[in-house]
Amino acid sequence: MKKIFVLILTIIIAGNVFAQDSFIIISKQDMKLRRYDFKGNLLEEYPVACGRNYGNKKRRGDNKTPEGIFTVQQIQNASAWTHDFGDGKGQIQNAYGQYFIRLKTGFQGIGIHGTHAPESIGTRATEGCIRLKNEDLLQLVKNIKVSMVVIITASAEDTFADYKPKVNNP
Repeated sequence: MKKIFVLILTIIIAGNVFAQDSFIIISKQDMKLRRYDFKGNLLEEYPVACGRNYGNKKRRGDNKTPEGIFTVQQIQNASAWTHDFGDGKGQIQNAYGQYFIRLKTGFQGIGIHGTHAPESIGTRATEGCIRLKNEDLLQLVKNIKVSMVVIITASAEDTFADYKPKVNNP
């Protein structure tokens, strides 16, 4: 854990983002979002849902959550947004909860948001985003800022899914 904190501090110093007072680590292994201060003290912890497919995101539509070190790009009001999950139910009102915390990941449309399906929390259920209970999202959004560091770590299953051994063909 100490190496992660050193890495985070290095990134922040290199990026000259001295105004930040905390960062987020999302673990796909234990399906938790945790916010820490820069002394390593846990400030908040919430259960999450993440991408339904294992592995690191490689392309749009693969239903995988990206892994790596990212930043908060925008905090948007999503209360009027709808989404069609392709399950035959059509457009779902309030599919994202009140806010969409857009992450700068290199993939369009990846973020942290609420849900219309709280029973999905703790499971692999999303198209790649990180999903929180709506009440947890409301608490989290009070304590985040644009440019905040967000780290998403892989589970063992994600690492295994990405591992492709080289086959020697004679």
